[in-house]
Amino acid sequence: MNPYRQAFVDVLHSLENAELTAGRPPGVRLLAVSKTQPAEALAALVALGQKAFGENYVQEAQAKQAGLADLDIEWHLVGHLQSNKAREAANAFDWVQTVDRPKLVDALARHRPSDRAPLNVLVQVNIDDEASKHGCRPDDITPLAAAIALQPRLALRGLMAIPAPDPDVARRRQAFARMKALFDRLRAEHAGVDTLSMGMSEDFALAIAEGATMVRVGTALFGARNARRGAGPSGE
Repeated sequence: MNPYRQAFVDVLHSLENAELTAGRPPGVRLLAVSKTQPAEALAALVALGQKAFGENYVQEAQAKQAGLADLDIEWHLVGHLQSNKAREAANAFDWVQTVDRPKLVDALARHRPSDRAPLNVLVQVNIDDEASKHGCRPDDITPLAAAIALQPRLALRGLMAIPAPDPDVARRRQAFARMKALFDRLRAEHAGVDTLSMGMSEDFALAIAEGATMVRVGTALFGARNARRGAGPSGE
């Protein structure tokens, strides 16, 4: 028996219920955040129908990719990307959700192989201006998005954010709403923008209510990580 079946079914039901409660048609994408998880866990979810997986670290993802090369997996980088890892990331991933500075734009575009589809890119926004988190300021979205749109080897797809884990639900909801407003503005300026990645295991229903098109779920699918190894402010 697949050990992740019940958790996967429960998450899908919760996602569907959140869409129904928000009055939205089905279509929110589930990204399984698999950082620190063994390749076998990813394979088990693939067997259940999950395709998209998010990783925090380039080298960890590459090791899993080597062992899962025969599976149809869409790989997302959801952790902070250092410039010196841009070459590897441009080759290893289908999506990079954490572009937050012009230097990364240039590096990813330069190293994306010409025989691959353009690399899907999200601009990471530090929506609550937290010193401990990466992401650009809301005012920097427009020039950064314009730089991405000029690169033929990159595809600007939208925005990503990790709002502060505020115990006040109203304040967290306001952060999601601010992201939705920024997303709508970006979508009006650039064709092809269709992805607003926000919401994790504990708050994805709230994010869906405010307009998320992709939610990043790790703990609810895989369970708590051992001593939260590798846990951090990125992804889930």
